[in-house]
Parts: sequence; C-alpha cells; structure tokens
Amino acid sequence: MNLSLEGRTALICGSSQGIGFAIAKELAQMGADCILVARSASKLESALMQLDFSIGQKHYFHAVDFNDRSATEQFCSEILSEKTIHILINNSGGPASGPITVAAEEEFTKAFNQHVLTSHMLTKAVMEGMKRDGYGRIINIISTSVKIPLNNLGVSNTVRGAMASWAKTMANELGQYNITVNNVLPGFTKTERLETIVDLAASKKNIDKQAVENQMMQDVPMKRFGEAYEVAAVAAFLASPAASYVNGVSVPVDGGRTGAI
Repeated sequence: MNLSLEGRTALICGSSQGIGFAIAKELAQMGADCILVARSASKLESALMQLDFSIGQKHYFHAVDFNDRSATEQFCSEILSEKTIHILINNSGGPASGPITVAAEEEFTKAFNQHVLTSHMLTKAVMEGMKRDGYGRIINIISTSVKIPLNNLGVSNTVRGAMASWAKTMANELGQYNITVNNVLPGFTKTERLETIVDLAASKKNIDKQAVENQMMQDVPMKRFGEAYEVAAVAAFLASPAASYVNGVSVPVDGGRTGAI
C-alpha cells in the first residue's frame, strides 16, 4: 500500500492545535511538506517545530483569520505564488451551540462564510496546480451532523450540511482530474471544542463535568471519546495515493455513535 507523500505539499487549516495539528503531524510523518494555517502565529510556530523533518521536509506557517475576507483573499494569492498544493485540509472551528429557533441571522452568515465560502476560495486557489500535477486531495473536517443533526447545534447542523453538499458537488466536477474530495466526520473527540461543550452542559445541568462526560460516552458503542490522532489517521489515508479511488464520501470517525449506515 502506497502511503508516501514525499514530494507533496499539504495545506492544513486550523492546524495550531486539536485535529488540525494531529493531521499535520501525520502528513509530515508520511513525507509531506506542510503549510500550517491558523490565527495565532505563536501557536503555529510551536506546532511547526513538532513536525517530522527527518527526510528533509520543509514546513511553513501562515497566520490568517478566515473571518477576514480580504485577508483570506490575500492569503489565497500568496499560496498560488509559493508552491503547488497537492493536499488541502479544510478545517475550522464549529459555530457556537444553541437551538436553531433562537439563532440570529448573522450567526448563519458568519458560519457560512467561515466554512463554505472559505473552503470554496481555497479550493479554487489550489485546484489548477492539482490539475497540472495530476494529483489532488481535498479533505473537509466536518461533523457527524451531516448524517444526523445533533441536538442544540442549530447553526452548526445547517452549515455542516451545506458544506457536505458543496463537497459532493465539487467531487463530481473534479474527479476527472484525479482530484478527490472527501469528508471526515469526527464524533466526540478530545479537543478544546469538546471541553467547551462539556463545560456548558455541566453548567446548564448543574452537575460536574465527569458526570456529563459519562453521559456522553454512554451514547458511543466504544464507551470512550476519540483521540485527535484517530481522526487524523483517517484523513491521512484519504490524502495518500492508496485512496486514489475514494471520492465524494463522508466517513464518520465516531466510535460507532452515528445511527446511520
């Protein structure tokens, strides 16, 4: 099985911590040159130094706030002038929790811009280089809510669903160029976002965090939370030459929690 990414360049969004950072580590170990992207330059610099350099990989970082449209457009132009991107990891923090009935219109607009439009801009920026090299992997880190909407995540459910439909459409159009577009759907994964969700639930129910975590884990057949590296391993496979005929799919990495086949 060919898992080598030597000679390939990966652009990983949200890679200063959590799942994005775990993906960057996996791709670097497979030989890819990695471009890390997030808002905090100091966190990115720290993350970059933890990547694998053992076969001469060259890693870089860019501090960009994707909520800033002009900064995002400038970043896309910079990427085009630097290197051909073979692997794009679209990964961004989820919208705030809350019922859809009380969500403000501005919350939908902000989330749609941050997730769908930013991913679209980045894809358009890198896809011509992928076509030239005959190799492209676009991997979107979304949520299991694209299979079954999750309670109290009204804005997130809506935008994640839009992201999945965008990805399937893009997969249909880019497949002929040996560019695949796939989605990874993390379940309960040990990240800062999960900690925030647990804290809010504990405060709302007036119980301790461990009790909330135990309740959540009861919904998972494996009876535990996932680790970021477990999600990263699936993304890394989809980025590899071995996954050349996997296109347009959404893969849950959730310990079996999603109640859909």
